[in-house]
Amino acid sequence: MEQVTYVILDDEPIAHRIIEGYCENFSFLAKAGNFYNGFEALEYFRSNQVDLIFLDINMPKLTGFELLKSLPNPPKVIVTSAHQEFALQGYELDIADYLLKPFSLDRFIKAINKVTSSNTPASKKEDEPERIFLKSDKKHVQLKMQEILYVEALGNYCKVFHSGGMIICPEKISDLESKLPSHNFIRVHKSYLINRHRIEYVEGNQISISGIKVPVGQTYKANLLGYLT
Repeated sequence: MEQVTYVILDDEPIAHRIIEGYCENFSFLAKAGNFYNGFEALEYFRSNQVDLIFLDINMPKLTGFELLKSLPNPPKVIVTSAHQEFALQGYELDIADYLLKPFSLDRFIKAINKVTSSNTPASKKEDEPERIFLKSDKKHVQLKMQEILYVEALGNYCKVFHSGGMIICPEKISDLESKLPSHNFIRVHKSYLINRHRIEYVEGNQISISGIKVPVGQTYKANLLGYLT
């Protein structure tokens, strides 16, 4: 794999240490600099380029998003922030991923995979199912993945809304979530699972799918952003 150069922009030294420690697990990641305020980074980018920025948002003098907007050709960006309310704004700025502090190594790895996989054309997995059989009443109903709009929890059951109507399945939403392709279906609320390809728009804490407003839970905002980008 080609080398990926990165810089860290965060006003907290401990954040630099954590990110550096995680990056050491990837031989292709090469640190190019550490910056503790936006103006330091801005001066650096006037004469240097990198492939990736780990970007904090709330910083004195110049915020992370203000810096990002000022760059004519910004590199890929992974936001690292303790504030989830900026997640959808980050989506509008075309960031690669949004890590909510404190984040685990596993979550960090997923973010790096998004950055590196975006360098290659997306290809459909051979083993990714196009259809699924779901039990409803005494029948097994076959649905195309693309027809499923969203899933709503109903205790130990769940309601599956699709382009032809709705069926009730005797499964918990978490069990059904494990059966659906994780690349296409996103948990956006403790009671809702959506097909990201059926999203019409995201506004505030709601997602519009086929004219229906689905709520976005506060703890799921950053996760949603990760799939939208």
